[in-house]
Amino acid sequence: MKALILAAGFGKRLKPYTCHTPKPLFTILNQPLLDRVIRKLSSAGISHIMVNTHHLHHQIEQYLQSQSYPIPVTTQYESEILGTGGAIKNLAEFWSDEPFLVVNSDILFDTDLEALYRYHMEGDALATLLLHDHPMFNQVWVDMKNRILAFNSEARPPDAEKKPLTFTGIQIIHPRLLDFIPSNRFYSTIDAYKSALAINKKIRAYIPDRLVWTDIGSPERYRDAACQAMVQEVFVRLTRQKETSDTHMQKLAGDGSDRLWYRFTKEDTSIIMVDHGIRTGSETEEVDSFVQIGKHLFSKGVAVPKIFLSDPFAGLVFLEDLGDLHLQEMVLQHKTDNKLILSLYHSVIDQLVHMALAGHKEFDPKWTWQSARYDHAIVLEKECRYFVMAFLNRYLDMDVSFETLQSEFVFLAESAVNCTDVGFMHRDLQSRNIMVRQSRCFIIDFQGGRTGPLQYDLSSLLMDPYVALSAKTIAELYDHYVKRLLSYGDCDALAFQKGFETCAITRNLQILGAFGHLSRNKGKTYFEAYIPVALQTLLRSLDTYHARNRLPGLRSIVQAAERRLSCKR
Repeated sequence: MKALILAAGFGKRLKPYTCHTPKPLFTILNQPLLDRVIRKLSSAGISHIMVNTHHLHHQIEQYLQSQSYPIPVTTQYESEILGTGGAIKNLAEFWSDEPFLVVNSDILFDTDLEALYRYHMEGDALATLLLHDHPMFNQVWVDMKNRILAFNSEARPPDAEKKPLTFTGIQIIHPRLLDFIPSNRFYSTIDAYKSALAINKKIRAYIPDRLVWTDIGSPERYRDAACQAMVQEVFVRLTRQKETSDTHMQKLAGDGSDRLWYRFTKEDTSIIMVDHGIRTGSETEEVDSFVQIGKHLFSKGVAVPKIFLSDPFAGLVFLEDLGDLHLQEMVLQHKTDNKLILSLYHSVIDQLVHMALAGHKEFDPKWTWQSARYDHAIVLEKECRYFVMAFLNRYLDMDVSFETLQSEFVFLAESAVNCTDVGFMHRDLQSRNIMVRQSRCFIIDFQGGRTGPLQYDLSSLLMDPYVALSAKTIAELYDHYVKRLLSYGDCDALAFQKGFETCAITRNLQILGAFGHLSRNKGKTYFEAYIPVALQTLLRSLDTYHARNRLPGLRSIVQAAERRLSCKR
């Protein structure tokens, strides 16, 4: 038997994702839907497969040329989409006198195709359609003998079963159906079936007892199908049991990111899923950096969660469950236990130094999705301008011109990027991105990693507004970091201190910009509680530069912002 896989459609219901990737190349467990269908048909005994193409046809053709299949797989480009019926008619010379199989390319299914073939050959029907009970799509009426009576009819025909069924997009067709399809025009097989039924031609329904079937015609259904497949696969790997108890899903509270977080639990095993959203383009995206940088750090022995499975196109990543206890919560719960706090932070700093140095080795800049390095543009645009626009102007309504402070910002940028101590930079290493499990600290949210000054992550950790460490504790932890760094090699203590003071300012500019953006633009007003501490920390950091007359304009603006904030509160 020959087969046709319908792959020419625009995928309108899946826009904007189909603007850059044709629907047949959407992935489930990193395997394109088209490849899944081809391999199912091949294993069922199909002798030759034709794939009709139109939208982004070059991508489909290129993909098929890169594969090796045990049977011939060829393509037929349609300059204008012909519909399911038109595609079949367009291949009239391809078909023999025997029945052939037609399958949609945008479905997931698991059924016995050989049983469908035998069922069809036992009758004398013009076609046999595989039907399924799916309330969302039920539109096909069938009688007790599995003869199809009507399509898309709201009124129940005489002799029909109590409820309609869903056409799965899988069908065996006799070449005689081509007589009901006009040439060289758009036409659907459903219209051909209706014409055949009008003159009492027989069209049968095959309704298997067991059928796994999913239509992925919308972003929500695609995401759910990808998620279900990955959840099952991860639990099979972890428990080594194909059949286990039901899975419980719990949505977790997010933070500043737009990503969605979930915990899946089966019996006594739990995993975390982070949903970055379906891929929107061909360039490196956040999910790519999350996976590639996460695996790199894990391979270097950094305490990060193990990534079990990912599908970058679906935007889904499954990883080790580190629990719910952040370092922030741990510190606030035990704020009077200075010994415990120092012990925790010593552990984090030990990991930080290791991550910065070991993570820098074999680090590929192609893994980054924002910038490969912490450079002038990042400091000026993502920290200085972000502070002015999102915090001063948008949040505090201060109407400050970036150009007024540009010369000081340029000085800051040059000072930050000229730090000589360089390594892997996390860029958001604060207490809410550090998990505590069984007294061990783990670093999360590393997708913004890049090459940069070591002092940046240290300033992020010590100037963290979520915990507001005392000056004494900050000094002790700073000394511990320098000692750990010296154990790996030489370090110019004076130059390192200067770089730390610079990064403390640029980091605080970024924090306040983020707090302003998240509070005002994202509606996450709980970040407002940390703005006063961040602003005071910035002022203290600026004092070191004010004594040298380096940043007088910025210091004056920050003082005005503090007064404005007091009035605002």
